[in-house]
Amino acid sequence: MPAVALPEEYRAYVGTLWDFNQMHHDPRPVDLGIGLGSHDLGVATYTAELYHRGLFPTIVFSGANAPTTVERFPRGEAVHYREHALTLGVPDSAILVEPKATHTGENIDFTRALVEDRGLTVGSVMLISRPYQQRRAYAMCRLRWPDIDVVCASQPLPLDDYIEGIGDVDRVINMLVGDTQRIWVYAEKGWAAPQDIPEPVRDAYDRLVAAGFTRRVIPS
Repeated sequence: MPAVALPEEYRAYVGTLWDFNQMHHDPRPVDLGIGLGSHDLGVATYTAELYHRGLFPTIVFSGANAPTTVERFPRGEAVHYREHALTLGVPDSAILVEPKATHTGENIDFTRALVEDRGLTVGSVMLISRPYQQRRAYAMCRLRWPDIDVVCASQPLPLDDYIEGIGDVDRVINMLVGDTQRIWVYAEKGWAAPQDIPEPVRDAYDRLVAAGFTRRVIPS
């Protein structure tokens, strides 16, 4: 069984990255909710909850598969998200499925193309994702869909509760480290809007990389 408890020697560094990668937006009404595909079914759960709270009339679930999701979601992330949302009482008429995106940039681009093809008027969106995906998704949306108003949201869970729900602390730390690196790498490549990186975030990232949490790090 994978370890679940967060090692105390890494807690401060992991907590720094956890806090940085969330945008800390307050959920508010928008035209469209976008559930970004991943291994975390909690994204679909929270998207359904926000729909029932009346924060958006339409949902797009976006995502094909990554190597980390193909076993869990063999029919694709967006398809499984939709099926889960239906069990939570979201009407099928409120859900659109974008089944081809294989990374966050394509989530944004393909969703934008889908709603434009459907003739939907969208001036604001809520990106619903894993907690540590918020900042990267926001930065990519700001560059790739610049005329849209963007709000980010994730299940409001403390770090330890999120790790327990995923059931694998090593996986969560590696994903956090990788997503943090992508903030500056993607901006350098012109794939996302630049974000300020506070020095404590760089330091926490460097220390976790030095500790061996490099599975999701992009080679330089």
